Amino acid sequence: MSAILHIALRELGSFLNSWWGWVILALMLLFDGLAFNVYAVGFQPKYSSDVLESFMEASTVTVMIGGVLLAMPTIARERANGTLALLQTAPVTEAQVIAGKYLGALSFLVIIKALTLYMPLLVQINGKVSWSQIGAGYLGLFGLGAAVVAIGVFASTISRNQILAAVLGGSIVGVLILAWLLSRISEPPLKSIFAYMALFDRHFQPFMRGRINTESLVYYASVSFGFLLLATRALKARRWV
Repeated sequence: MSAILHIALRELGSFLNSWWGWVILALMLLFDGLAFNVYAVGFQPKYSSDVLESFMEASTVTVMIGGVLLAMPTIARERANGTLALLQTAPVTEAQVIAGKYLGALSFLVIIKALTLYMPLLVQINGKVSWSQIGAGYLGLFGLGAAVVAIGVFASTISRNQILAAVLGGSIVGVLILAWLLSRISEPPLKSIFAYMALFDRHFQPFMRGRINTESLVYYASVSFGFLLLATRALKARRWV
């Protein structure tokens, strides 16, 4: 456990000590601010709950894009810098490396989204929303972010460079987003299968409306675990290449 924590803190520190991490932080906060003022609040009177719902919906964009970009360098950067071999010869397992890298990237994503908490609180000044709706929305964003970062770590593990990792991770996320479109044009039983695969739509909409959906939490946890397991297997395979 100490090895995982050490790797996670090292990964988190790499974001805080590099221009890349601060650029992602600034761009995510900028987009969230614009989305809150233009898309969520808008220029027409709205119910407070509708404003919060729209903000949570818009926040999924930054979570998915930011999650991929933050996970992009986790393993691919080590390979590019020639430090992956040193990491693999250290007294840590592949699972610990993947878990530490994952927790470091996810922690930075959580920090960024935590900095947006003041936006829903602004709704409280001129309106009224329940804390349960705010909490459910951020819980959904955390579940979505956890899944996307896991996908990005897997892409980083099997990619030769960071650009390829971003493209591959973004493509996988894109396929899982577009699954809801396939569910609209498919017939049973494929309709329900595609609907369940989609990262957004069925799984996130309850959260942005203030409802905690246990099935969706299980889905996000399953996606996270599955891709982290694949990343661990891929890293083990590369040890012998």
